[in-house]
Amino acid sequence: MGTVKVFNFVTLDGYFAGPSGDVSWNSHGAEEGEFAASSLGSGSTLLFGRVTYEHMASFWPTPAAIKNAPAVAEGMNRAEKVVFSRTLEKAEWSNTRLSKGNLEEEVRRMKEVPGKSMTVLGSGSIVTQLAQAGLVDEFAIMVNPVALGDGRSIFKGLKERLNLKLTATKTFRSGVVLLSYQTVEKG
Repeated sequence: MGTVKVFNFVTLDGYFAGPSGDVSWNSHGAEEGEFAASSLGSGSTLLFGRVTYEHMASFWPTPAAIKNAPAVAEGMNRAEKVVFSRTLEKAEWSNTRLSKGNLEEEVRRMKEVPGKSMTVLGSGSIVTQLAQAGLVDEFAIMVNPVALGDGRSIFKGLKERLNLKLTATKTFRSGVVLLSYQTVEKG
């Protein structure tokens, strides 16, 4: 059975994006970059919604990304990617497939592949839908030492409580804290 992991940066007050989609507060350092690069080496298929996909696709293939974060850029550009969107016409970033079908059905099918590993980056609406459907196995949340007061919650629209079990923590020199959780079955 395959697994779905959510990897997201959030503010101390729980937002993954500011009121206008601003993510400039997420300025991690070399240590977080090394962690991201090693995580990308796992061979996980990256899952995106349209907004996150467009943001990532406009940055990671650029010379600036390759110069400033070469290992992360290489991993992002090399990784298999799926973007879920009803409005996007085409996905041109390398190794990307566009899915206009039912998100939950497609992810269920992908999870049927033994050993298949998928990671959702950003993409709050997808996170909420997959979590609500019981399709997320793990959450890796990087909490940044900044508060915005307003923004978009990673779990906006969640209709039922989501029970999680803390499995690991890691503190970075920048003050960012990684919280790793496993989804607990409803019971």
